Amino acid sequence: MNHPYKKQCVIRKLREDETELLRDFLYEAIFVPEGTEPPERNIIELSELSVYTEHFGEYADDHCLIADVEGRAVGAVWVRIMNDYGHVDDETPSLAISLYPEYRGRGIGTQLLNNMLDLLKKQGYRKVSLSVQKANYAVNLYLAAGFRIRKESDEEYLMVCRL
Repeated sequence: MNHPYKKQCVIRKLREDETELLRDFLYEAIFVPEGTEPPERNIIELSELSVYTEHFGEYADDHCLIADVEGRAVGAVWVRIMNDYGHVDDETPSLAISLYPEYRGRGIGTQLLNNMLDLLKKQGYRKVSLSVQKANYAVNLYLAAGFRIRKESDEEYLMVCRL
């Protein structure tokens, strides 16, 4: 389906003055099951979540792409090597991705993800990992992009994509 947002969407690198946006997108990345109240916004201050955004851009393995629709950042995909839920080893970046709710389901996430996978290949990475709740509809996006389930718990998958 060709949605107008997809045509107007530009994928670009995060600008230095935009790193605070990652806090918004980190909050948006938190999976909230249907019928569940979203968590308080300050949840992103917890150490297991702040690792995704703290000092972002200061390390060589920090990479971020923004989905821009008519001059507004509406989504982000970013990676860094960190000890997070998706950690597999110290050479593999962990990936986070999110869009503002009104831009989901329009192909923008697929564009973002594919662009990041291409960027990581060009940078010489061999694989990328992520953690996702089993109930999250994004699991299908990751499988379609080439991610495979490496481990699973009762609620989450640890997924890896070979580049």
